[in-house]
Amino acid sequence: MHDGTPSGQAPAADVTERLGYRLKRTAAALRGAMDRALREYGMTVPQYACLELLDQRPGLSNAELARGTFVTRQSMNVVLRGLQDAGLITRPATTDRGRALPAHLTDEGHRRLAAARSAVYAIDQRMTDAVPERRLAELLADLDHMAAALEGMPARTVSAT
Repeated sequence: MHDGTPSGQAPAADVTERLGYRLKRTAAALRGAMDRALREYGMTVPQYACLELLDQRPGLSNAELARGTFVTRQSMNVVLRGLQDAGLITRPATTDRGRALPAHLTDEGHRRLAAARSAVYAIDQRMTDAVPERRLAELLADLDHMAAALEGMPARTVSAT
C-alpha cells in the first residue's frame, strides 16, 4: 500500500519539522503582521500589493495584477472595485485594446500607499533582521530555487494502491 510519500522517504514523525510547514508558518506570520498593520490604513494585503504594483508599473490590467499579487482574476476584480470605490485607483469604463482595463493610482492612492508603505517595510525589515546578514543572499537564492522547482514541477498524483 502506498502512503503518499515520495519513494525512499519515510512519513514525517513531526510534520512541524517539514520545510513546507515552516514556510507556511512564516507566510502566515507575515500575512498576519501585514493584516494588522494595514488595517490602520484601511487596506487589505491584496489591496496594498496591488497599489505597490501599480506604483511601479502604471496601467497594468486585472490579469497582470492578479498574477503579480498571487490572487485569482475574480478576486482581483473585487480588489480593484474596492480600490476604485475608495478613490485610490482609476480605470476606464471601456478600452480600445480588447477587454483589459488599465488601472492607475490616483493622487489619494499615492498618498495612502506612501503612508502604508513604511509600516509594511518595517515588517519586512523585522523579518530580514532575523536572518544573519552573511546568510541572507543564500536564503533568498534558495527560496527562488524552491519556487522555480515547484512552478516547473508537473502535478503529481498519489496512487491509492
